[in-house]
Amino acid sequence: MLRLKAPDQAHRRVIALTVMLFLTYLSVAMSLPVVPVHVVATLGLNNAYAGLAVGIAFLSTILTRSHAGALVDRLGGRPCMRRGLVLYLAAALVCLASGLPVLPVPLSYGVLILGRLLLGLGESLTMVGMIGWSIGLMGAARSGRVMSLVGMGMYGAFALGGPLGLALLHRLGFSGTMAVCALLPVLGLACITLVPAVAPHAGRRESFWRIIGRIWLPGSTVGLQGVGFAALGAFFSLYALSRGWAHAGLGLTCFGLGFVLVRLLCGHLPDRIGGTPVAIASLAVEACGQYLIWLAPGPGAALLGALLTGLGCSMVFPAMGSEVVKLVPPQLRGTAVGGFAAFQDLAYGLTGPVMGLVADHSGYGPIFFIGGLAASGALLMAVAAHRASRPRPA
Repeated sequence: MLRLKAPDQAHRRVIALTVMLFLTYLSVAMSLPVVPVHVVATLGLNNAYAGLAVGIAFLSTILTRSHAGALVDRLGGRPCMRRGLVLYLAAALVCLASGLPVLPVPLSYGVLILGRLLLGLGESLTMVGMIGWSIGLMGAARSGRVMSLVGMGMYGAFALGGPLGLALLHRLGFSGTMAVCALLPVLGLACITLVPAVAPHAGRRESFWRIIGRIWLPGSTVGLQGVGFAALGAFFSLYALSRGWAHAGLGLTCFGLGFVLVRLLCGHLPDRIGGTPVAIASLAVEACGQYLIWLAPGPGAALLGALLTGLGCSMVFPAMGSEVVKLVPPQLRGTAVGGFAAFQDLAYGLTGPVMGLVADHSGYGPIFFIGGLAASGALLMAVAAHRASRPRPA
């Protein structure tokens, strides 16, 4: 166990954790475009079922964020992350079983939902565990940088995972793709012991809901921001296919490339100039990206909209997350980060099934108009958070 390390050594260790997160998060990212295609094209169910299969994982994550945060505060980040990776493995194996052709469609879909629920729990434990672990290594003053690195690992995986998952689905089928997803967390479990753990902080605990009361404004901002990404992740491939556009899997790639580029260039900004100014600028770009996808006359414009969405989404979570860390004492940091992430998870969980119903009745285009409206609303919330964070005159 350790408390403090030299900044360069701590930074190297967090980079190593980011690489590990990237590799293991591919098991989540590859499944994101594969699941709705499997539900619609193989099982023959409609878009609402596809959206539910995607969104149910986020619902599971929402319901377990408080558990994950409390576990980090009590035991530390590494044990929490280890449990999450074990659940990634279990989720992939359950989803693999759901793709077996011997199962009737209702049972296959039910098993798939179970696997997605396990995946959501695993994602909750893995991400909150890594954030808590990494902040312990680098210190609260660099929490914005930590969250930027975590997001680079996650969304870098999305950039590669989208086309890779669809390519594997074409070559190996759904169960074969899930078998590949099962191998990646095993690699993470083998590597996780290479980075030392960080002792949890002692101190008085508070209820989850009391902590939510402290952080609801930055949480609401990141929740509204998440609608655009969730819509893009669940429905961009189906949107492109419905329009007859080639390279449907590149939507997530463009998103991920924009996301990682901004993290590389601007990951230090929340710690340097404050989180809310960064979030305000970012949300304006995300809104433009969503509206462009909605209005896109062809695949080039739609992919540009996906890139802009990634550029805009990139810094909102670390920017507002750095504000959350300032609002709570160290012993409540894990629970606060878990609660903060739950706002985004709520957006992810609701967006899938709700947007599936929208698509069934109005087509895929209006989904991205709604995403633009949500980003515009998040912009207003970020402005309110900025005003609330400014010191009042004596």
